[in-house]
Amino acid sequence: MKIALDVDGVLADVIVPWLNYNNTIRPKISKNDITDWDFWKNHEINPYDFYAELSSCWKNWNSIPPTEENLSSVTKNLLEIGQVDIVTARERSTDSFVKNWLNHHDISFDNYVSVIDGPMKADLDYDVFIDDSPLNALKFLENKKQVILYSQPWNKHISENEIHRISILSEAVEKIKSV
Repeated sequence: MKIALDVDGVLADVIVPWLNYNNTIRPKISKNDITDWDFWKNHEINPYDFYAELSSCWKNWNSIPPTEENLSSVTKNLLEIGQVDIVTARERSTDSFVKNWLNHHDISFDNYVSVIDGPMKADLDYDVFIDDSPLNALKFLENKKQVILYSQPWNKHISENEIHRISILSEAVEKIKSV
């Protein structure tokens, strides 16, 4: 069993420091206001600015909180089921920061795989994808992959029957065992 585990929005709550920054230069937004993947359109934020700012948050990687407690033990449990690779879409310049963050939080995994664009993940050879992107989730389904969607405000509208939704990562362990 090969498991692809996403970082931003699944392990690392990188939207928190971005919101802290955004709220100093633009009208305030809360995490629950982010109800769409491309939410910046509704807030008149240039997508290039958003992604540059999000990448910049990784420079201060130790300020990025985990999405939940006990991620270290949960990732160890996932490794008992199969190969767990960190599969993330990001600017290459942030890879070292992400690796530092993963190490700092004692996240267990076999390989680190970085792609340029999220939907490219669907072309990779994994049995199960654990992700928070609604766009990626739909692409995984198109490619006949198992999808576990980590619930976030920006993916609540996705309701396809083939998608297994989780609210905490430990639920993924049971979902994968039952597949």
